[in-house]
Amino acid sequence: MSSEQGKDLAVVIMAAGKGKRMGNPDLAKVLTLLHGKPLLQYVVDQASSLKPARVVVVVGHQHMAVREFVTSRYPNATCVLQSEQLGTGHAVQQAESEIDAALANVLILSGDVPLLTSTTLGELLDHHLEHDAMLTVLSTTVPDPTGYGRIIRDSSGALQSIIEQKDASPQQAAVNEINSGVYIVRAQPLFDALDRVRNANAQNEYYLTDIVGILKSEHARVEAFHTSRSEEVHGINTAEDLARASVLLQSSAQAC
Repeated sequence: MSSEQGKDLAVVIMAAGKGKRMGNPDLAKVLTLLHGKPLLQYVVDQASSLKPARVVVVVGHQHMAVREFVTSRYPNATCVLQSEQLGTGHAVQQAESEIDAALANVLILSGDVPLLTSTTLGELLDHHLEHDAMLTVLSTTVPDPTGYGRIIRDSSGALQSIIEQKDASPQQAAVNEINSGVYIVRAQPLFDALDRVRNANAQNEYYLTDIVGILKSEHARVEAFHTSRSEEVHGINTAEDLARASVLLQSSAQAC
């Protein structure tokens, strides 16, 4: 990816979650330490490596502490408040006022996915641009997809939809290709589609994943870019996930 591409890119990082299963309800999940650094630091560093025009962090639980961390370390980043956690689509929507309409694309990251590399993100963006896509989601294949949204492809292999586990049929739940929660979407179509997302699902939340179906209904090109580096999309939801991330990070450092 070139620095010129970064000039047309905004990054939105979802960092509002409570992390109920992490064992420390008084600490925002994204401030949980991994090898001495908050999870969010890894993600903002990932974003910064692309030299984007804009970085927006969506804060919620313990928002003052998260905002203080971001602004003290990343003076060029902006925080916006998601006062109610109504889903991933709702989270990204909060960043709209901070995204310049002239920017071409928005990269969406999760503040609890710390192991992504700039190499993978660069490949994702290159695929998105080379295929002239409206939306590209990063996917991977894992032995146990429990807890992740499933990538559903049609008979030709094209991305059809992303189904959250609680809404999946048994056949869909058996799919091992998962949604990493990382997307690149053209800026204006992203927010236009988010305005049309509804919360008629098992969680009563506004899912970011629903924009895939909305854009497809308008005959837009949507892509799923598969990476074989599944360890990079390892998300942190429990203490066990954190321990696993620690092992993966150590293994990665030793391999370099």
